[in-house]
Amino acid sequence: MAIASGRYEQLIQDLRAEYRPQREWIERQGLFLIVGHFLSGVAAGTWFFSLLFGFAPGLAAAYVLAAVSGLAHLVFLGRPERFWKMWRARNSWIARGFIGLTLFMLGGLLYLPPLFHPDAPWSGDSWIARSGYAISVAGMVILLLYKGFVYASSKGIPFWTSPILPALYVAYALRGGVATLLLMFAWSGNTVSPERLGPLELWIGLSAAVMVLFYLGVMSGADPVARRSVYELVRGRAAVPFYLGTLVVGLVIPIAFGLAGVTGSLSLATLALVALASVVGDFFIKYTIAKAGIYIPLRPRSPR
Repeated sequence: MAIASGRYEQLIQDLRAEYRPQREWIERQGLFLIVGHFLSGVAAGTWFFSLLFGFAPGLAAAYVLAAVSGLAHLVFLGRPERFWKMWRARNSWIARGFIGLTLFMLGGLLYLPPLFHPDAPWSGDSWIARSGYAISVAGMVILLLYKGFVYASSKGIPFWTSPILPALYVAYALRGGVATLLLMFAWSGNTVSPERLGPLELWIGLSAAVMVLFYLGVMSGADPVARRSVYELVRGRAAVPFYLGTLVVGLVIPIAFGLAGVTGSLSLATLALVALASVVGDFFIKYTIAKAGIYIPLRPRSPR
């Protein structure tokens, strides 16, 4: 009862405020949505680069990450037993994400068994495995794209309604995939070459940094509500996780070590640190952008 009363009081305060913060997708149960978005993006990026490098353990890791992301989404739902009804809302980007995850899981279920079990009922060259490959790639593409469009289509929060956001989330998902492979290589010493992945991680990290700065620059010149979100990100309630998690850990550390690796070799432990920092940054960019969201005021702003 006390918790419900506290939430009610918080809602009343938010409704009275000139700038009402978005809380549904970031606080309490809403945090599971951020976790789900984070894991599904990393899963899609890991699947992409594992296919590119022919790295079967990475494919298995991506499949597990996608499954856990689905569980996180279910925990977020108020009535998780009704998740299947999302199939009816084909015009919703959330529903498209569910379709993408379903395709990814189904395709992986058909494609992965021959890679790990020579005695599987079908071979890797069979039409079943080839169909699974195609289905999983279709699901992967949807998983890479849908999260950014979920936010960009949320018209009630101007800070999110930017075409830059989907591209930014794709870049971070790809970087998360490279980081996952680097972590697996450092852990097992397997066959994926860090000399190939290290520069790729640096290039994607630099691209992500440029897009973050460009995104904030564009939003700083947008309407007052979007500018308020920028304020919340750099000086308000999302500032600490943004500076520490997104910028320092997620961008500065990976880029600094990546540039050092251009002129000299990096140890596996250092590459693992870079990869771990990149994954942390991937989570916090989603967390802080969601936390900085501000609704369009319910009543006209008072004149200054």
